[in-house]
Amino acid sequence: MTEDDISPGGAAPTRMRLNHAAPLDGGGGSPSGGKDLASSPAEKKKAAEAIERHLEPDTHRNGTQARESTGAAAREFEEWLTGPALKTARKTWSEQLTTLMNRLGSEKAALRATNTLLQNTDTGIELGIRKSSALDSF
Repeated sequence: MTEDDISPGGAAPTRMRLNHAAPLDGGGGSPSGGKDLASSPAEKKKAAEAIERHLEPDTHRNGTQARESTGAAAREFEEWLTGPALKTARKTWSEQLTTLMNRLGSEKAALRATNTLLQNTDTGIELGIRKSSALDSF
């Protein structure tokens, strides 16, 4: 280390190390390496329908089943130290399930609204551009 490498406070400079460089085509992509981003209106609609038809009902059903099983176990072990812990775990699970269901709903709504938002933006820009007039040449 040279004197140039030492900061005014006397400490060694902070260094950063990257695990890997970004791909040459830019962006990081998905961890699997595929391109999973739905970008067309049809793909977004399909993704929103998948959330509505599969993810939301399956998550709700399985989450409710787990919550009920944990509640039953908490009642069985009520007199043991395990009972209150299971009751706390059930409460936490319930809160997390509610958060996840809300997140799925907001993602579904966002997928459905994106196309409308972009279309409205385009329309707004179009309306803001002044049309050519025959008087412009005078």
